[in-house]
Amino acid sequence: MDPYVIQMHSKGNLPSVLDVHVNVAGKSSMLGKMKGKKARWSVRPSEMSNKTFNPIRAIVDSMKVQPNPNKTTIALSIGDPTVFGNLPTDPEVTQAMKDALDSGKYNGYAPSVGYLSSREEVASYYHCPKAPLEAKDVILTSGCSQAIELCLAVLANPGQNILVPRPGFSLYRTLAESMGIEVKLYNLLPEKSWEIDLKQLESLIDEKTACLVVNNPSNPCGSVFSRSHLRKILAVAARQCVPILADEIYGDMVFSNSKFEPLATLSSNVPILSCGGLAKRWLVPGWRLGWILIHDRRDIFGNEIRDGLVKLSQRILGPCTLVQGALKSILHRTPQEFYHNTLSFLKSNADLCYGALAAIPGLRPIRPSGAMYLMVGIEMEHFPEFENDVAFTERLVAEQSVQCLPATCFEYPNFFRVVITVPEVMMLEACSRIQEFCEQHYHCAEGSQEECDK
Repeated sequence: MDPYVIQMHSKGNLPSVLDVHVNVAGKSSMLGKMKGKKARWSVRPSEMSNKTFNPIRAIVDSMKVQPNPNKTTIALSIGDPTVFGNLPTDPEVTQAMKDALDSGKYNGYAPSVGYLSSREEVASYYHCPKAPLEAKDVILTSGCSQAIELCLAVLANPGQNILVPRPGFSLYRTLAESMGIEVKLYNLLPEKSWEIDLKQLESLIDEKTACLVVNNPSNPCGSVFSRSHLRKILAVAARQCVPILADEIYGDMVFSNSKFEPLATLSSNVPILSCGGLAKRWLVPGWRLGWILIHDRRDIFGNEIRDGLVKLSQRILGPCTLVQGALKSILHRTPQEFYHNTLSFLKSNADLCYGALAAIPGLRPIRPSGAMYLMVGIEMEHFPEFENDVAFTERLVAEQSVQCLPATCFEYPNFFRVVITVPEVMMLEACSRIQEFCEQHYHCAEGSQEECDK
């Protein structure tokens, strides 16, 4: 008998259910008893989910401390400008959304990369002769975070590495490591207003380096790179043939003493994926509209990177269509006065906060030039009862009900980050409480008694 025989049992008429047996080398078994069937439930999280780690959440959630019940909590830790209601978006922005909704035109699916008309508007808005853009160079995303995720996913494979700033936005590491991409940290220098240590940066590059992440203006530093420094960064990338992911979500959110230079306007030979969005400049982070601008004047990316980004965008079928429908009006009808007022408020709060904290013994704030943050160094030798910045900020919450993020969240211990979007009266009160806290816990370092006596 042949080793594989299919026997069909029937009494002339086909049964309602075909009775099929398979005879394997003389042994009969029902097909229903499928080979390899699990004997018991075994559901486990994927490798990607296990590798996904948010250092901010991990550190903040582990801070088991209650605020002082006698003092109202002041949160200087949340990078959301809408929290306190003092920084609403412009009425024109809100009206644009109402008009898009009322039109009834934007309730269906859009192309995964965004409506052509919306991409044309973004291209037109950011186009300049030194960095020309067309609609095909724009991909709309669900917030700037997804823009960054798509860029990393298209540029890097598991086992490759990316270069990320320290201190830097924690999402870069969270996304990269979940994809099996190694993160190498290059240093920003507080004594140079957070410029990049270019020599150390270049030393990290090897044959497995897939891209360099440049965040300007910076979260968490509030720094803005000069044109000359940006040119030096581009020179490193050009020498080493490394493409750049430019996180420019805070682009144009700079104070009057600085100027934002889009990285792509300064280079024709380094391919750049620039990420931005509505969240910060237009004060609508919850609307989740971001974009990738593809700058590739030497055709180094070619069609492959563009096609890869399109394919990746198809995983979630693009960002909110209503916001896309409102985009033309948002970009062209928002009055300049709105931008000016927002920046004036942020600069005023930044100056107030910097001045107040700079006068406190044991603290070393670094003056910001843009974005919504400033970083404050803690001279830990003057606060010996605290092991590190996490312990320092934890006790600050417990005693003064002031919440700041320890800079360990940004890979930079013994600093903390302050968000400057809170109302002015709240900022003044927070600085006063920080001063009281530091005065209570400050100790003269060994050998510096003379300085303390002054």
